[in-house]
Amino acid sequence: MGLVALVSLLLALLGLSAVKAEDPYLYFTWKVTYGIIAPLGVKQRGILINGQFPGPNINSTTNNNIVINVYNYLDEPFLLSWNGIQQRKNSWQDGVAGTNCPIPPGKNFTYKFQVKDQIGSFYYFPSLGMHKAAGGFGGLRVNSRLLIPVPFDPPADDYTVLISDWYTKDHKALKHRLDTGRSIGHPAGVLINGLSSKNRKPLFVMEPGKTYRYRICNVGLKTSLNFGIQGHTMKLVEMEGSHTLQNTYELLDVHVGQCLSVLVTANQKPMDYYIVVSTRFLKRTTTTTAIIRYAGSNQPPKQTLPKTPVGWAWSLNQWRSFRWNLTASAARPNPQGSYHYGQINIARTIKLVNSPKLVKGKLRYTLNGVSHINPWTPLKLAQYFNIANKVFNYNATHDEPPIFNAPAKIAPNVISIKHRTFIEIVFENHEKAIQTYHLDGYAFFATGMGPGKWTPYSRKTYNLLDAVSRYSIQVYPNSWTAIMTSFDNAGMWNLRSENWENQYLGQQLYISVVSEARSLRDEYNIPDNALRCGAVVGLPLPPPYTV
Repeated sequence: MGLVALVSLLLALLGLSAVKAEDPYLYFTWKVTYGIIAPLGVKQRGILINGQFPGPNINSTTNNNIVINVYNYLDEPFLLSWNGIQQRKNSWQDGVAGTNCPIPPGKNFTYKFQVKDQIGSFYYFPSLGMHKAAGGFGGLRVNSRLLIPVPFDPPADDYTVLISDWYTKDHKALKHRLDTGRSIGHPAGVLINGLSSKNRKPLFVMEPGKTYRYRICNVGLKTSLNFGIQGHTMKLVEMEGSHTLQNTYELLDVHVGQCLSVLVTANQKPMDYYIVVSTRFLKRTTTTTAIIRYAGSNQPPKQTLPKTPVGWAWSLNQWRSFRWNLTASAARPNPQGSYHYGQINIARTIKLVNSPKLVKGKLRYTLNGVSHINPWTPLKLAQYFNIANKVFNYNATHDEPPIFNAPAKIAPNVISIKHRTFIEIVFENHEKAIQTYHLDGYAFFATGMGPGKWTPYSRKTYNLLDAVSRYSIQVYPNSWTAIMTSFDNAGMWNLRSENWENQYLGQQLYISVVSEARSLRDEYNIPDNALRCGAVVGLPLPPPYTV
């Protein structure tokens, strides 16, 4: 008997199959409703998921398939997006206005996606209008597979900490302000897991001598926040899906849309301690606290809080201390540092400058002079059904900013990038306020950052060895930031300001990455359950992608 036949016989006797097992599935049913909440003591309408604010945590493992049936019981269309989940070959599940038709009121839609080759700390959020100002967000963690080594011992517990600025005005009132050309102004306060300092119950409990993981995400609308734990240091171990060098910090700046993980050891006197979260870069600092309790303690926390840093130079220097852990594995067994991004030739440089503009007396925000609007037909659907020319024009934004004071153009903002090219994107911020950007579908290397304007000479300051691979990055006032990545994930991907006021008023664009092969190796076909809207309603499906 041959070897192959012998193996087949043994598998048959054992009741096993030679076919590779599919990765596990996680199933969820979510009901999205309004509910009255009062996190700052003022009753307001919140967006709840299964009655929860914030929403339930998703606890997954690398390569899990996640299936979420979302029922929309609001009085307006709704979408959820998955901040940092790369949706490999599958921008159909990204959940933003450029890729998906909204879920109508009273209807449901089932998201089906895989957390392919990812680990780390992420979150989900409602992506339409100003829904994010009412809740609807929650934590999403992707654990490492058991066979993949992690560069630290398993913690005693794993806690999700969602920090955010907060407004007490209804989300529709905030949207109306923006629609009429006015800013939403400064927040009314700061929340930790949807709670303010008025909550006196312990949020987390630690046992003396044990070490705990805290996953911290800034899910707010526009404010950078500073995070610390009274009397304790924090060892940074992971940032937006990458293991980092394990430096120790007393305080950490977490900008809008960013996530990181720290290890905290309960090595102090058993009592209560404050988590302290404070606003950054505002004229008036607002601080909120939550309680961490040592098990069995009944001693209240001390009232002396860590002092919030002042200015952005402190924050910039802290960013320079963040480094990729080159020897650690991420989602795969090979070390992170086996990818030598600094040795890849740059095929194209795109420089994006943000600026506010008044258009017919109303405030808009632009990238290279273009202020994005969402058409009735999602961009991805228009492209897939071959009617893009009826919905948008490619490359209204050029690779260089226009001349100073050029008039703003309001239009769908879509740029084309050739599949599998290595691209440098430079953000220049000439404003007095900090910016934070997020790129869907990818992780990128934030290689450089500095004051003033970027020039090709700035590349001499780049970190081409161990910049952290991540999905969001800040740009300080009157400064620049450079990122690099290989655009190997075919689809339609949103590049946006994480300042939600700016995003809503146009400071975003979409990157179209098309595989000329039209192959399932590069991109999935439209899902059978995809909602249709706008100009694609009633159109026949185009020929499917093939292997």
